[in-house]
Amino acid sequence: MKRREFLKAGVGLGAATFALGPGQVLDSLKTSQEKLTDIVVAKNGSPAALVQNAIKSLGGMSQFVTKGDVVVVKPNIGWDRTPQQAANTNPEVVAETIRLCYEAGAKKVKVFDRTCNDARRCYKRSGIEEAVKEAGGEIRHIVEARFTKIDIPQGKVLKSWEFYKDVLECDVLINIPVAKHHSLTRVSLGVKNIMGVIGGDRGEIHNGIDQKLADLCTILQPHLTVLDATRILVANGPQGGSLGDVRQTSTIAAGTDMITVDAYAATLFQLKGSDIGYIARCHEMGLGVMDLEKVNIKEIDLG
Repeated sequence: MKRREFLKAGVGLGAATFALGPGQVLDSLKTSQEKLTDIVVAKNGSPAALVQNAIKSLGGMSQFVTKGDVVVVKPNIGWDRTPQQAANTNPEVVAETIRLCYEAGAKKVKVFDRTCNDARRCYKRSGIEEAVKEAGGEIRHIVEARFTKIDIPQGKVLKSWEFYKDVLECDVLINIPVAKHHSLTRVSLGVKNIMGVIGGDRGEIHNGIDQKLADLCTILQPHLTVLDATRILVANGPQGGSLGDVRQTSTIAAGTDMITVDAYAATLFQLKGSDIGYIARCHEMGLGVMDLEKVNIKEIDLG
């Protein structure tokens, strides 16, 4: 059953609220525990080549996208920064992911983010708007009327919140965060990137953010996470600005378990998954695996 069909069958859309526990969400994605604890790390190549090889080693995009699917690709486009400043997802990573989706038979690939700076400037200056169009995707701006309030029955702190309908209705959700420093959560990775598809006053999420992010993840579990660590912002995040804070790492990490991918990404900052509050909370709630000793990590060196 597709993600959209599962959601519609369970509760319907429109004014209705959603009541999905983490087990139901994971079951709906039809991911086995073996897959949940597998990631691929590709290093030392162009952004496009890294994405190609990482996803190929996961079995190819056809493992996630089939003919006629409506796909949402969710990068970080939150900041009015250039690609070189590493505050947003690398546009080449976004474009290659879109191309692979179409090769696998996707009907439509939508790309959007609820930005922190002016959306028009973020979309353009990040390079993502142009990259999406060239790859054949649909770059969209957030429409506030398309947020709908969802029950979060498994939430420990958040019992409901507003989510973007396009994410709830899509067949496939692909999360493409950038790995970067964050002044509040230490690092911003896949879980943190979900904030770009929620509505309401996101400032409220910042108080007790680790558990609240985990609560949001009981509703949203991407089919695939492709983490952009082609260059990482190591200080003054999430917005950055100084090229002196950027380190070239030429790495892509991809997998079906967003928590495992995030735990690996933490090591790029000399941290463990357990050092990051929201990763630890998600792990405790059974939303993913953060212990990398229990994970089969396949490394590919293209250098």
